[in-house]
Amino acid sequence: MTAPLRPRRSALYMPGSNARALEKAKTLDVDCLLLDLEDAVAPDAKDLARKQISEAVTAGGYGEREVVIRINGLDGPWGEDDLKAAVAANPDAILVPKVNSPADLQRVAHMLSVHGASGDLKLWAMMETPEAMLNAAAIGACGKDPEVRLACFVMGTNDLAKETRAQLTPGRFAMMPWLMTCVAAARAGGIDILDGVYNAFQDEEGFAAECAEGAQMGMDGKTLIHPKQIAACHEAFSPSEAEVDWARKINDVFDLPENADKGAIQVDGKMVERLHAEMGKRVIAIADAIAARS
Repeated sequence: MTAPLRPRRSALYMPGSNARALEKAKTLDVDCLLLDLEDAVAPDAKDLARKQISEAVTAGGYGEREVVIRINGLDGPWGEDDLKAAVAANPDAILVPKVNSPADLQRVAHMLSVHGASGDLKLWAMMETPEAMLNAAAIGACGKDPEVRLACFVMGTNDLAKETRAQLTPGRFAMMPWLMTCVAAARAGGIDILDGVYNAFQDEEGFAAECAEGAQMGMDGKTLIHPKQIAACHEAFSPSEAEVDWARKINDVFDLPENADKGAIQVDGKMVERLHAEMGKRVIAIADAIAARS
């Protein structure tokens, strides 16, 4: 049975070292919470952040928000303790940083089994290194392996820019080949993909433009660094009322008995193929999931 779609329009990073932020997250109209033990936490605050996130996730209170814990890399001094704590807290997913190849995810998935992780616990992968871009197809293919549990790519555009020396400019011309490669890899693997952060959170116009760009590219949503970015993000990544109405109309017409064997029909003077109806079903499912969440 296919699992119901979850809206992942917005995914807000929240530093695990900030107890007030972890509490405030329970009140925010955001689809996903990325509770961070990695980049947003200073080395001397790692243990505190791990303790606070573990306690917060175990206590619950986050409602329909998808709760994801980003751990530190397993090759560093904090990663294994992060992973054990995350498994015990049982969030919706664990976000693995700097995934370079399928072996990185397979290693984490094996450790989840060793530590007795819930069968519902998923893995998300940060795509933020040159190696990840070169291995995107193979990493995305992990989405078809239930033992790996991969459910989502998260683009780490800041780290990718640092590692490749590509510049993050409006329109992201230098980054576009990698972004679209990862979109294709995610779709081939049957998983979701979230766009990278927009650093200038006071620049509302620039942020809205990049959200629209990500939606046009086929991203499912965007990662955020500030709550004030949520509303514009939702506007860009939510189906419009007109899109939903059109999707429902073409599906209703294809569902008529006289159209059961047809591959293409006319609707309101437009030629519509059955593939458009299939695309419309996803639009409807996302819209219904958003409405249910609201």
